[in-house]
Amino acid sequence: MHLPDQFDDRVQAAKMLVQRLEKYRGRHPLVLAIPRGALPMAKVLADELDGELDVVLVHKFGAPYDPEFALGAVDETGWTYLTPDAEQYGASRSYVQEERQRQLEVLKQRRARYTPCRPPIDPKGRIVIVVDDGIATGATMIAALHATRAREPAELVCAVPVAALDSLEYVKPLADKVVCILPLIHMGSVGRYYRDFRQVEDEEVIRILSQAGAGTHHDLA
Repeated sequence: MHLPDQFDDRVQAAKMLVQRLEKYRGRHPLVLAIPRGALPMAKVLADELDGELDVVLVHKFGAPYDPEFALGAVDETGWTYLTPDAEQYGASRSYVQEERQRQLEVLKQRRARYTPCRPPIDPKGRIVIVVDDGIATGATMIAALHATRAREPAELVCAVPVAALDSLEYVKPLADKVVCILPLIHMGSVGRYYRDFRQVEDEEVIRILSQAGAGTHHDLA
């Protein structure tokens, strides 16, 4: 497979991931997207692999002076991961506690919007593919894999189009298989590897989940 310098968009990247995940076709995998950016990708994977679609809700901690730079992440249970150098970037104990509570509230609100009429789909005993549009520090994916592993899947797969090599090393012990099209020594932001990296809004997340039969559409207002 020819490795691109950039993907056209998330859908093209997802189709390339499907080629690496062919062994799971027809085995009814559960594809878990990390909202919001990964939802269009997860829909492609679930459709192409004859799987089922849902979300795994985690949220990154931004650095105090750069909210886009992930220093850690929290899952719905409150379990928190911090990157090894988090303190160097200003993540004091009080800052982490405040961020944790703030992000837990965000997750609570997202769960209410995304799957208002049902609990999350149970991954126990299933092949589960956790997908995101890229891994920079690895914090969000680590939290997502930890949350999913706790629910006892039969096989846990991490699938991303692009990732920093050093972050992949932190991720690998948490998954049974890691699929990455473009592993990079020097990476920077995920968005630079997509020609179209538009923001995915809540309305689109709800629409995708509704069409997949994984949620119930309702008015955000």
